[in-house]
Amino acid sequence: MTRHVEVHVTAGTREEAERIVDAVVGSRVAAGAQISGPIVSTYWWQGEIQRSEEYLILMKTVTARLDELIVVVREAHSYETPEIVAVPIEGGLADYLTWITEETAVSVKGE
Repeated sequence: MTRHVEVHVTAGTREEAERIVDAVVGSRVAAGAQISGPIVSTYWWQGEIQRSEEYLILMKTVTARLDELIVVVREAHSYETPEIVAVPIEGGLADYLTWITEETAVSVKGE
């Protein structure tokens, strides 16, 4: 199994996206996150095609903390069924991946 994942979440407003990012990074279930947008999402919802402006959040974490991250996102999110998708990180700069591991450790030095 992959040790690191990037988690994709969409939010309806920039303020909500910032609240979600603050919650996951503040609780150390994600090492870092980026907000992009606005983007336009088109999707099926309740039997109809919907289109809405959203903000895309990309979060980096370790696979071992993914379930905790999902809980934090759901608590901070306003959507009934938020997009929460984890994509395996198959490779990357070793120092960056080590940083993700260190920053999501349950007990972080100096805290």
